Amino acid sequence: MAAVSGPGGFQFAIDRGGTFTDVFARCPGGRIRVLKLLSEDPGYGDAPTEGIRRVLQEESGVAVPRDQPLDASGIEWIRMGTTVATNALLERRGERLALLVTRGFRDLLHIGSQARPRIFDLEVAVPEVLYEEVIEVDERLIPHQPGCRLPGKETLPLIEGSTGASLLVQRPLELSALRRELEGVLARGIRSLAVLLLHSYAWPGHEEQVGALARELGFRHVSLSSAVAAMVRAVPRGYTACADAYLTPCIHRYLESFRAGFAHQLREVPVLFMRSDGGLTPMQHFSGARAILSGPAGGVVGYAVTTYRREDGQPVIGFDMGGTSTDVSRYAGEYEHVFEASTAGVSIQAPQLDINTVAAGGGSRLFFRSGLFVVGPESAGAHPGPACYRKGGPLTVTDANLCLGRLLPEYFPRIFGPGEDQPLCREAAARAFQDLAARINAFMADTAAGTHQPLSVEEVAMGFVRVANEAMCRPIRALTQARGHDTARHVLACFGGAGGQHACAIARALGMSRVFIHKYSGILSAYGLALADVVHEAQAPCALRYEPAAFPWLDGRIAALERECRDALQAQGFTGEQIRTEAFLHLRYEGTDCALMCSAKGHPPTPRSCRAGDFHAAFTSRYLVEFGFTIPDRPMVVDDVRVRGTGSSGISCETPLAPSGKPARVETVTRCYFEEGYLETPVFLLEELACDHSVPGPAIIIDKNSTIVVEPGCTASLTRFGDICIAVGSGSPRPVGPQLDAVQLSIFSHRFMSIAEQMGRILQRTAISTNIKERLDFSCALFGPDGGLVSNAPHIPVHLGAMQETVQFQIRNLGEDLREGDVILSNHPCAGGSHLPDLTVITPVFWPGVPKPVFFVASRGHHADIGGITPGSMPPHSKALREEGAVFVSFKLVKDGVFQEEAVTGALMAPGRVPGCSGTRNLQDNLSDLRAQVAANQKGIQLVTELIRHHGLPVVQAYMAHIQANAEVAVREMLKGFAARWGTAVEAEDRMDDGSPIRLRVQVDPQEGSAVFDFSGSGPEVYGNCNAPRAITLSALIYCLRCMVGQDIPLNQGCLAPVRVVIPKGSILDPSPEAAVVGGNVLTSQRVVDVIFRAFGVCAASQGCMNNVTFGNERVGYYETVAGGAGAGPRWHGRSGVHTHMTNTRITDPEILEQRYPVVLQRFELRRGSGGAGRCRGGDGVIRELLFREDMVLSVLSERRAVRPYGLQGGSPGAPGLNLLLRRDGRTINLGAKTSVPVEPGDVFRLQTPGGGGFGCPGDGGDPEEAAEPPASRSFAERGSVFEYRRAQEAV
Repeated sequence: MAAVSGPGGFQFAIDRGGTFTDVFARCPGGRIRVLKLLSEDPGYGDAPTEGIRRVLQEESGVAVPRDQPLDASGIEWIRMGTTVATNALLERRGERLALLVTRGFRDLLHIGSQARPRIFDLEVAVPEVLYEEVIEVDERLIPHQPGCRLPGKETLPLIEGSTGASLLVQRPLELSALRRELEGVLARGIRSLAVLLLHSYAWPGHEEQVGALARELGFRHVSLSSAVAAMVRAVPRGYTACADAYLTPCIHRYLESFRAGFAHQLREVPVLFMRSDGGLTPMQHFSGARAILSGPAGGVVGYAVTTYRREDGQPVIGFDMGGTSTDVSRYAGEYEHVFEASTAGVSIQAPQLDINTVAAGGGSRLFFRSGLFVVGPESAGAHPGPACYRKGGPLTVTDANLCLGRLLPEYFPRIFGPGEDQPLCREAAARAFQDLAARINAFMADTAAGTHQPLSVEEVAMGFVRVANEAMCRPIRALTQARGHDTARHVLACFGGAGGQHACAIARALGMSRVFIHKYSGILSAYGLALADVVHEAQAPCALRYEPAAFPWLDGRIAALERECRDALQAQGFTGEQIRTEAFLHLRYEGTDCALMCSAKGHPPTPRSCRAGDFHAAFTSRYLVEFGFTIPDRPMVVDDVRVRGTGSSGISCETPLAPSGKPARVETVTRCYFEEGYLETPVFLLEELACDHSVPGPAIIIDKNSTIVVEPGCTASLTRFGDICIAVGSGSPRPVGPQLDAVQLSIFSHRFMSIAEQMGRILQRTAISTNIKERLDFSCALFGPDGGLVSNAPHIPVHLGAMQETVQFQIRNLGEDLREGDVILSNHPCAGGSHLPDLTVITPVFWPGVPKPVFFVASRGHHADIGGITPGSMPPHSKALREEGAVFVSFKLVKDGVFQEEAVTGALMAPGRVPGCSGTRNLQDNLSDLRAQVAANQKGIQLVTELIRHHGLPVVQAYMAHIQANAEVAVREMLKGFAARWGTAVEAEDRMDDGSPIRLRVQVDPQEGSAVFDFSGSGPEVYGNCNAPRAITLSALIYCLRCMVGQDIPLNQGCLAPVRVVIPKGSILDPSPEAAVVGGNVLTSQRVVDVIFRAFGVCAASQGCMNNVTFGNERVGYYETVAGGAGAGPRWHGRSGVHTHMTNTRITDPEILEQRYPVVLQRFELRRGSGGAGRCRGGDGVIRELLFREDMVLSVLSERRAVRPYGLQGGSPGAPGLNLLLRRDGRTINLGAKTSVPVEPGDVFRLQTPGGGGFGCPGDGGDPEEAAEPPASRSFAERGSVFEYRRAQEAV
């Protein structure tokens, strides 16, 4: 497989996408052929085979019949990327399979992380699990712990794990009963198995025995989690094994059918497939878990090889805009990988290129909602497609570009319309835009009070293009700035069919100066396959500290993995000179979860490092870049050892162009609409341009597979290899006035959200605690001069709107004492706080010449400990606020620009003066996180002032008000609709377990769309901690309003403008300043939501509790919240085993829990039958059993142990929860809802969480799933590190 100048045979690189298949062929002698054909066509069976047939036929001049196998003797190699695996996963069309799992964990993969994917969807729609059946296996391994005092542990066998750590065999493997169950599964026609046994990554013996039995019985495919993904964390490893067992048989079937199209089944032809990590692998090794990104990975390799120049080191952003979505990625000399990512609801634990998919493609639909221009996420798909496809489809981004003259129908094939023989229809798109423009103008005339100038069709279309561009800019900013990189320093590498129309505008918006479009940009994924290296990876788990004592073990493991890679590549024909290997260690600081996969490249070995290089220096330098600090005295832990071997195929396909010596020929001149209006725009054909040509904008360059728009102020030139390089000018700034403009409203909405998001990225990067850095338990927000919320990210339900109360309190309380250089710290409930561990840091934004703040920025973060009577500052039995930790009302954290470390340290230690209490137990983390919050606010100030500098203060403040008014309109429309359907007055009541009523009466004004929410009659303040500060009730109300609106709206002060809230002073919902409140935040908040939804009749009650569990001793401490059942609705069953409403926290993986804490998780499964019966059933709660291995204190803070979650309209209530302690002496004790109790080794805590209520009488009205409207299809798999970050943020 050595490099050749011109191939002796045909070389094919083929990307089989969902819609099109792209073929790049290098013919004998070096001639290049490029082909694009439909992936599905009744005229041929398999698109890649058809592409090869056409090239062979046209090059040889001899007819090659379709119905005969192709002669492969002239083919040197075939390389392919395919979406077969992704499509099977998205459409759930994989192999039937059964899951084998350790007993007690049959529902582990159903529960997953326990977080719901979209926090405002009352119907919790989670993709179904891939397996049909579950078999529980009798076996159990647990980590060996030196301090363990479990009764009888001395008799348990001790085994040495592959990680260097030891394990105990608590229960040996029982195979005889398993054999009978497997025979039954076979008899039911299931031939594929996934096996997940806990801790098998460290010792795979039990899984290997199960696999051997299954193969002996005749199962065709068995995926062992320890073989597919030998990494700690059972849930993603189990998902990966399931994905492999589900997809690999599909891939093998496809490969067999592909080979069948060739003589001798391609036996003599090397066939390589692209894996998700950007490397090629032989066809026989191509498997489901490594195939998810097979298609897009080729594009990343393509732009990385063709755009990145090592001599200047300028990093590149890949921008691949397709029909339904856009893929964004980054390359700076090394491929950026993630090692766990979700696709279609399945977490895959395998190296994957970090490709971020954004819901804005050519087919993304266009909407006008409550005054906002909205693009996507819904897509028109291939059928019916955009309006211009002549099949009655909706308006899309493609239609907008067509209306603006940026797409020219005469250069498109005539494949549209019912007969697929018509050109693109500009008239259909224009008619649809005329209707939409009329609706927009009517709405704006009603709301803008005579100041609105009607928008033309072109202005509306241009507006949607600009909003789509802004939507695509946000993830690019997140991808770069999240890791400390300057977005403007990057080159934008544009490929894919639709990207060329948007590239200049996006580069300009991001401050980039150069766009690169390869001559094969329309088929770059296929071209990337021709350039890619063959890769073999080997990986082994580890659980050792990175220290000299471990270096011999690490060196030995790295050497063994390198040998494995070299042997595998040499077996494929590579010589030693063509092979290179690179070693990686998956490192993290001890006690944290933030692991980085580090190569020692650039860090040669030292006397105090491994032989493979100085991984300590590599880790600390990368940690510093990504997070802005290091933790010098903290030991490092190695989670995995990985070696990546690459065989370089050395293919080069670049042929220099000759200069033409004359000006570029203008093909035609068209009228194209830009910011300046219609401009005469010359059109050029790419194939006629030479390397001495320069094309100033405005211009359009047409290629066979794409249209490139060169905007005014930009200049396109050709490189000597025929690629397009566009120098991006700054362009003439578009003047924006303070009057309402619907397009600018949408763009400012994105900008304001982007400010809050970027503040959050700085906070996460610079914080040190697990809660903020890894659990992402924080919110950042922007406020107007009156303290009204403008934008908030992320949307943690319990923080929604609550910070607004805090900022407005400071304005009232400090008044003139609020000066530039001051930063305020607050957490007191009377000052808008939720509970004391949530510390809010507020910074005023000043502008020259304006005496008072023009904006405020704030960040609220959950600190793990701020003192009080129990570690973690979440006591189950607190009776007064002072027992819950340090209190701040209007504390100046920074004064005249100086951080007040001594004063804040004193305040954090002050609770120690209260009898029975301690000061903060984690002072350094508190101080570090407070500094990070100050830094996040500083970033917010910088971004706000940039916006003001660009547009002027009056315009920015005007759009702040417009955004708030827009949210108000959406809520008013919802309230009017409710009044028309249900009437103008509703009321509801529910009770806490102690009998305290939460009472609500809602009076709606149907004309104004306003409402009064009156909580009069709610119970008085309680002698306990279930009192909820007023801010909690407001957060719950905003959450409920957003859920009932049912679409994305800006969550800001405007949401509450149509609403007057009456909360009686001294009640459980507005207690006295000294009342304990920790339970109000995590328990009463859920009851407020239940009461609001009961009043509106929206859905039955969910579990109504967060099930707070804490355990610890002087050595360790742990806190978790646990899922339950979701309430059913009129058209949906409640989801089982999920967090609902005001929380969405992820649960710690069982293997991590047992590795780090002295407990064994004995059971974690659904509590079957606990959901309420009804036409739509309530979701089931869960059963979770913890076996304690040391003396500890267990604390439980819960609700719904006495009062059951209600059903609606004849539905039954869900089962109440139950907290049991099973003493090792045989006693079973009901702990009640709230308690703190000492536990001993051998004791078991069994938590049974509540189920959700049912909806409707059983048997009344048929199956809800039949009546349900199908959800709008997104038609793409959202993925990538930006998506994972947002999911993690919303899982708090």
